[in-house]
Amino acid sequence: MAEQYSKEDEIAILDMINKWVENEVRPIAQEYDQADKYPHELVAQMKELGLFGATIGQQYGGLGLPATIYAKIVLKVASAWMAPSGIFNSHLIQASAIERAGTAAQKEHFLPRMASGELRGGIALTEPNAGTDLQAIRATAVRDGDHYILNGTKTWITNSLNGNSLAVLVKTDSSIQPAHKGTSMFIVETKDGQGNFKPGIKVSKLKKMGYRAIDTCEVVFEDCRVPAANLIGEVEGQGFVQALGGLELGRINVAARGAGIALGAMELAVRYAQEREAFGKAIANHQAIQLKLGEMAVQVEAARLLIEQAAAKYDAGERCDMEAGMAKFAGSEAGVFCANEAMRIFGGYSYSVEYDIERYYRDAMLMCIGEGTNEMQRIIIAKQLIERYKI
Repeated sequence: MAEQYSKEDEIAILDMINKWVENEVRPIAQEYDQADKYPHELVAQMKELGLFGATIGQQYGGLGLPATIYAKIVLKVASAWMAPSGIFNSHLIQASAIERAGTAAQKEHFLPRMASGELRGGIALTEPNAGTDLQAIRATAVRDGDHYILNGTKTWITNSLNGNSLAVLVKTDSSIQPAHKGTSMFIVETKDGQGNFKPGIKVSKLKKMGYRAIDTCEVVFEDCRVPAANLIGEVEGQGFVQALGGLELGRINVAARGAGIALGAMELAVRYAQEREAFGKAIANHQAIQLKLGEMAVQVEAARLLIEQAAAKYDAGERCDMEAGMAKFAGSEAGVFCANEAMRIFGGYSYSVEYDIERYYRDAMLMCIGEGTNEMQRIIIAKQLIERYKI
């Protein structure tokens, strides 16, 4: 449950985040991205700022931020460097699943450790053969006394190398129909006290076009033993519902990351257009460039407003799958559009790694794919539209 924050509280929090982003995140973004180097120092700072407990309830040591404030934090971080936002967002999706569906004992055991950053998590849903269609997963968990034995492969899993905890979606009953009723979700602490992976867990980092520096990996479970007490809710068959339950906030987050990319790309383009001259004047004074900048500004602000609308409905406890889908679609597409247009404004220099804009371009497309493809968002929006305006 989100806590009540005054406007003054919000201003103070966002001011703190703005200073951190400008002083610590932006200066290292291009170097770390190019080297594909994990930002350990930023993680330590995230702990101090409380970002690992941003949306976790205050009774568990978190900040309990409402989605409206959290989305603004994400947008600001992504406007400088999108990748680090994935470190705390994937972690908070796992925490949200526990806070929404976990037992009282699970909440008391895991959430305070997650809020402090002692446990840093992620969510392991996707498999080589199953992305949007989660019912098609093949990973399994078989009961063995006080434990379950996990087998299967997960892929594109953020925080799986440098983190130490995952919420893992598996099949506990492969025969039941519909298939989603046979899915369950487990909290898997992946490392021992010395920071080594536990038996039965193998993690391999994937090389990516964008979203670099952050550990996105393939995770293989081979006869991995997990305590039965770590089954979220301690009831089998609820995994699919538990996974979908976090998608509204997840999509608001991805929307903010996309809109952050759009804002950052626009700001770089506006600055460069005033510095670069062609035909005796700054290119910002050429109508062709002004047309691009004008549309970029509209897309950034439209995405921002849709995000605020979806976040407000989420905070009010109202159903917002349509609004979250609209925000995710608009925010991510704005990121792609603005990054692409900024590349054109930068011209040949956009292909130089000395300029940040090429990173925005590489990072943007991921937002159209993650948390449900934008093709799926269109379908969700249309179905809800028909339902709300049924004749």
